[in-house]
Amino acid sequence: MRFMILVRSVPAFETETQPVADDPAHADMYAAMAAYHEELARAGVLLDAAGLKPTSAGWRIRYGAGDQRTVIDGPFAEAKELVAGYTLIQVRSREEALEWARRFPNPVGAGQPAEIEVRQLYEVDDFPPGDTTDRFKNIGTL
Repeated sequence: MRFMILVRSVPAFETETQPVADDPAHADMYAAMAAYHEELARAGVLLDAAGLKPTSAGWRIRYGAGDQRTVIDGPFAEAKELVAGYTLIQVRSREEALEWARRFPNPVGAGQPAEIEVRQLYEVDDFPPGDTTDRFKNIGTL
């Protein structure tokens, strides 16, 4: 079972111009994140993890009528609705994922308000057998 731990953004993340690793004020949080991810790796459950640059460096594609697509450059409002980073784990159960998530360091720093969200990924067995499912399996996305 794969689960994604999503780090919710905060306004400070959206104004960053450099990774928190370069900021001495965030050294403890950065070290805690490294230790946590090392622990996940040692346990053999870490699949991937990354922080995301602020939305000012990104864009959205809005789909309209027919094949119309509009590009909307960032930044985007409402930081609390944005994702700032993720950790992807593979575990045996929902309970194991919950235990790992409970140990996730506060992404903003100890004692600061923050939120993470955990979502389970679909697995190949969740989809009906058939040609389209086989196509996704062949490219390694399911």
